[in-house]
Amino acid sequence: MTALSASALLASITKASRDEPDSGISAAVNHGIGRPGIIPLWSGEGNLPTPEAFCRPAIESLLKGETFYTWQRGIPPLREALARYHSRHYGRAFEAENFFVTGGGMQAIQTILQMIAGEGDEIVLPTPAWPNYAGPMRMMGAKPVEVALDFANGRWHLDLDKLFAAITPKSKAIVLNSPSNPVGWTASLEDLKAVRDECRKRGLWIVGDEVYSRFYYGDKGEPRAPSFLDICDTEERLLLANTFSKNWAMTGWRVGWLQAPKAVGPAIERIIQYNTSGTAAFLQQGCAVALDEGEDFIAAQVVKARANRDLVAAALRAHPQIRFELPRGAFYMFFALDGMTDSLATTYRIIDEAGVGLAPGGTFGPGGEGFLRMCFLRDPAKLGEAMDRFGKWLKTSKPI
Repeated sequence: MTALSASALLASITKASRDEPDSGISAAVNHGIGRPGIIPLWSGEGNLPTPEAFCRPAIESLLKGETFYTWQRGIPPLREALARYHSRHYGRAFEAENFFVTGGGMQAIQTILQMIAGEGDEIVLPTPAWPNYAGPMRMMGAKPVEVALDFANGRWHLDLDKLFAAITPKSKAIVLNSPSNPVGWTASLEDLKAVRDECRKRGLWIVGDEVYSRFYYGDKGEPRAPSFLDICDTEERLLLANTFSKNWAMTGWRVGWLQAPKAVGPAIERIIQYNTSGTAAFLQQGCAVALDEGEDFIAAQVVKARANRDLVAAALRAHPQIRFELPRGAFYMFFALDGMTDSLATTYRIIDEAGVGLAPGGTFGPGGEGFLRMCFLRDPAKLGEAMDRFGKWLKTSKPI
């Protein structure tokens, strides 16, 4: 046998896969996971396991032997449940033929990118943004054109003129994540209409990530955030990625969906076939029940998230070196820490010295360095303890 050096092996793989930087979220997790006493607030998930009511159908399906290949687009009961769910929440009829089941929201995003962009194409992306957008774009040869949101006077603002000025003849789409991971910024209906109109005028795709639409803290008790589905036709250039992970506490299930015009259905089905050959049928049975029976669970999650958001905000306001906007959506606090120029190194120190796991803002792209992200959808007692530890650390340490 002939063993090759690491450098020789790395030289034999693509430059994109070799040179793409690691996610700072993963770096933080790898640095701290498994440490005794660590309070992990680095990843975007709650502390509750999936409710038994959603698990039971999956278990029963598995035991019945539903372990074979199935529909590439997703089993009909789940796609029909997705249509019912959207009809309830958006006040109009939806068809199962517009929904495609994927291996988590991430595969929905990958499928979108594979379908609409290739080598040399550009996609406009407001940042700070979840790194799982720009990274896959670069790895497939497309260019993320990152447009930083403005943070001034304690408020995040998307400058639409700046966003639209970033469009070039190479642009294929605008990606809009609202409510936003990581900043919690939430687009108004007027913002969404402006993006829609510009994309229609330029012949661009709208790529919407409305994963956190149910985690919305509006002033009037609205059950969801404003959506492209309020103002767009399902048969125009609109692609929406979503997941069962957040609303229904199913992060480990790795099931999501893509909503798209029926005309591109065959292309989506081909991409799913060549990437994964579909999603496990027994998992989809549990997801269908979650859609039909999960409203009380979601409502309880949102009540908890709002209370936890306010707990964290009150704790952070005690420290003059911290600046943030109270998020209107999602379940993250994204806050600036004065004097910090290396958010990853500071994150490591907080893990080592305070036993609290955060995510570095620099990993979220332009406008993110100098910030830290904290997921607050956690056990309130543990969250309170984390804030106490972090507060003590701030009084005795300086960020890097």
